Amino acid sequence: MGAAQEQEYLEFASARAGQLYRSACLLTGGDTHRAEDLVQETLGRMFVNWRKISRGVDNPAGYAQTVLVRTFLTQQRRRSSTERPTGEFPDLPEARAGDPSLRITLLGALAGLAPKDRAVLVLRYWEDRSVAETAGAMQVSENAVRTRCVRALEKLRSSLGGNLAEYAA
Repeated sequence: MGAAQEQEYLEFASARAGQLYRSACLLTGGDTHRAEDLVQETLGRMFVNWRKISRGVDNPAGYAQTVLVRTFLTQQRRRSSTERPTGEFPDLPEARAGDPSLRITLLGALAGLAPKDRAVLVLRYWEDRSVAETAGAMQVSENAVRTRCVRALEKLRSSLGGNLAEYAA
């Protein structure tokens, strides 16, 4: 990789690291250590293939989110345990002005979901991706994404007491 491409990658990585970290925190259910590892592995994979990515990918930021989700799902399949070493949640900059107990409640409910359910909700509602984009990122059919969204939202409703409207306000 040439110096110009390396500089381009460094600019990309520094610009996207924060967003990737926030998404990773949501995917890992608030486990900041795993989120940092997930972002580091994602950016490492991007670096290795940066020449191809910079030439052939129209939206490197979207591609990075896809790599993040796929890396997360791969790690989840490999994990032999569902233990979480920390009970603390990350301090997300966008939520600082809001109610901290609400943020903890929502992150706790999200952490209680299965990894694929978390991934589909993060992609669809946090990243605001379409069903087709979410299906592509998760390598499943669009119908599978729709079904998983409905079921994951139902699990959140039951976990939060059935009224998501009060949390969305």
